[in-house]
Parts: sequence; structure tokens; C-alpha cells
Amino acid sequence: MSDDGQPAPGQGYRKGPVLLRGRQIPSSTSDQRLLSRTEGASWLHDDPWRVMRIQSEFVEGFGALAEVGPAVSVFGSARTPQGSAQYATGVTVGRRLAEAGYAVITGGGPGTMEAANRGASEAGGLSVGLGIELPFEQGMNAYVDLGVNFRYFFARKTMFVKYSEGFVVLPGGFGTFDELFEALTLVQTHKVTGFPIVLVGSAYWQGLLDWVGGPVLDSGMISDVDLGLLQVVDGADEAVDIVRTRGAELRAQEEAAARETARAASSAEGAG
Repeated sequence: MSDDGQPAPGQGYRKGPVLLRGRQIPSSTSDQRLLSRTEGASWLHDDPWRVMRIQSEFVEGFGALAEVGPAVSVFGSARTPQGSAQYATGVTVGRRLAEAGYAVITGGGPGTMEAANRGASEAGGLSVGLGIELPFEQGMNAYVDLGVNFRYFFARKTMFVKYSEGFVVLPGGFGTFDELFEALTLVQTHKVTGFPIVLVGSAYWQGLLDWVGGPVLDSGMISDVDLGLLQVVDGADEAVDIVRTRGAELRAQEEAAARETARAASSAEGAG
């Protein structure tokens, strides 16, 4: 996804399946209208219908992504310029993931997202983009093979988590931080099955890591175990190796846990 999104005039404004341009572009997004506090009780008449639209986004997302197969989400800034070292790293990450048999999922926008999609597409892998309605024109980048546009951030975030076996996070701003910390929270609280979260670029992330491992840990806000949820590397190959290795370990743990659960259930039935 983007930090704050980057306007792309001429690409059109996506509002679910609808494409708008020019004066047809609204001044607020669906998320803004959903979360705004309104006076009176008019929301009683509006919100029940909005629930149906939200439901449709989940149905469409699940339907579009159900057969994607093993996939990894790549996050980073929409502001990363083509020709930069970070863009080149994004291309390499996407390529290496595709060569390892993963589909690559991004926010579908420019910058690092485009780079990862480009690498995956040029390597012959599946390149997926999950777009979001923003208050200006921003289309899917040209390297997305399978694109889904969302009105609501929470529906889009669900797709990233549900269909990914790992997160690779390149340098980015607030949007990238949002995705990173949401993933960490879901893994920390066991709301999702654990998956590898890899930060690429130690020079960029070191200040954040020093803060988390210093004041945050020292204040008892997290535990030593939580620090182990993050791994930091400087190269695309290292990032992909961690995703593959850690992913295999986690799958083995899941399978062992499932066998143990089945064994315990069988024993209970036998005792009954």
C-alpha cells in the first residue's frame, strides 16, 4: 500500500467496480463516510445498506484470491522512484519470490509496490495488486496480473493476511508502518497463524528497532519473545530465504499441532 497515496492523473478513480474521472471524483472516500460521526439517526437508514456493500467486498476478494496458492505480501513506499536502489531491491524481491514458487501480493500502486509486482511478473510468477479507494486518481500499476479494488481498508487488510504466508517489508512511511504493526499484533496475539515478517534495509529500520528493543522493551510494554517476531536483512535473497525456511518450520508446527489435536479427540472418543 502507499504511505498517503500518490496521485496518478489519467488513471481514474476506483470506487469498487466503478471507474470515475474528472468532476465525477467525490470529495470523500467510502472509509471517511463510514467512520464519520453524524448527527441525528440518519445512520440507522444508511449503515444497514452499507453492511451489504462491505459484505460484497469480502465475497469478491475471497472469490478472486481463493486459488492464488502460496503467496507473500510485499510492502513499501509508493514514493520510491524508478531507478533507485530501493526500487531495484523491490524488483529483486518480487523476482526471487516468484522463482521460489510464491505469488506476490502488493497494494497495486507505484513505487515499491510496482517494483515487487514487476519482478514477479517478469519472472513469470503471479503478480497480485489489492488497490484501495483514495481521494484522488491512482490506478493499478502495469505489472499487476490479478487486481482487486477495495473501498474499505479493513476488507483489503483481511485479504493481505488471509492469503499470505509471509510479509516482506521494504522502507516506507505511515502506510507501511500500519501494515507492519498490524501484522506483528496479529501474530503476537495469536489471532493468526504465525508467519515470517522480514524487514529489508537495516540502515532504514535500525532506529525503529533500537526504540522497540530499548524504551518499549525496558518499560515492559513487550517481551523478549516479541522481538523475535521481526527479522532484519539487507538483501532480497536473505529475505526470501527466511520466508521459505521460516514458512516451512511454521507449516510443520501447524501440521504437528493438528495431528496432536486429532489424536486427543480420538482418545477422548475412545474413552467415552
